[in-house]
Amino acid sequence: MLLTSTAAATLQAAGFVGTWNTDVAAGRSVLDLGAASVLAGNPGLVGKPVPLDVALGRIHPGDRDRVLDTIQDLWQTGGPVAIEFRILTGTGETRWILNQGLVAPDEAGRLYGCGAYIDITELHGRWASPRADGTTPAEHLDAAADHCIEAHTALERHGDATLRLLSGMLLLGIGRALAQRTS
Repeated sequence: MLLTSTAAATLQAAGFVGTWNTDVAAGRSVLDLGAASVLAGNPGLVGKPVPLDVALGRIHPGDRDRVLDTIQDLWQTGGPVAIEFRILTGTGETRWILNQGLVAPDEAGRLYGCGAYIDITELHGRWASPRADGTTPAEHLDAAADHCIEAHTALERHGDATLRLLSGMLLLGIGRALAQRTS
């Protein structure tokens, strides 16, 4: 992030990632340090005009076509930008990003855009954020609950009191986690 004012800490705490400026006719975007690092995955691109697919190099494959199509449409018509999508970080973590800005004509009628990226992963909650393999923690917890119920039922038939107690405790823990994700 290139901000040096006292607002920098506040913006970072609010999820601010970075900014972009686009020359639509040239089909190139210029990113600040935060956007180049997080969205493109290359801090060396700061201030350099790069094509859209490079500027958004870390978009999740499941969101890529939709996002690029939406941006291409905006490059034809102009207008407000409000696009939500996932990215894959360098460590494979999935994060949710809001791209918000405006594509508008200058005095000569040429379209230019500017905006900011904001990390909104917390709005989606830890249970909804897909992992690199496309699954969510909620799906894994649901599967664990199903398997644990099966195991608990089998252990009840087996008759070992200690194993039944342990599987019951595991079911209780899973039940609590399921209750937390809906509250």
